[in-house]
Amino acid sequence: MGLFDFVKGIGKKNTAPAEPQAAPATPSEPSAQEIANKLLGHVKSLGLPVTGLSVSYNGTSDLATVKGQVQSQADREKIILAVGNIDHVAQVDDQLTVASPEPESKFYTVKSGDSLSKISKEFYGDANQYNKIFEANRPLLKNADDIFPGQVLRIPA
Repeated sequence: MGLFDFVKGIGKKNTAPAEPQAAPATPSEPSAQEIANKLLGHVKSLGLPVTGLSVSYNGTSDLATVKGQVQSQADREKIILAVGNIDHVAQVDDQLTVASPEPESKFYTVKSGDSLSKISKEFYGDANQYNKIFEANRPLLKNADDIFPGQVLRIPA
């Protein structure tokens, strides 16, 4: 558990359907509740196994807070990245609990000109290990070329 930093405004636009909300939508800037509902809908759309998932968002500090229980460290990290790699979010407050704690993965922020092969060469000394990074970030990545500068990726040991 902890606080994770992301680059606000660089992440993907959140196009996932929002969870049902009480307040009506406004045509201008989305409310904190609307953003929280979209973040929750985004995580649910990925099909990651989590029990009791809730996401809140503070528009003043661009902080998203995630709560719930997951079985693995990998699922925990994927949920954090799914929320943090969205354009409105600058920080994620991880309040998820893990049923079977494991060592944490390293996180890497993609730079301009990076590819999974280049990142793999940096971390593993072998560009051909890129699929290890790709698989560690599924379903967040749909293909190996689906990365962008500022995005944060999991780098497994």
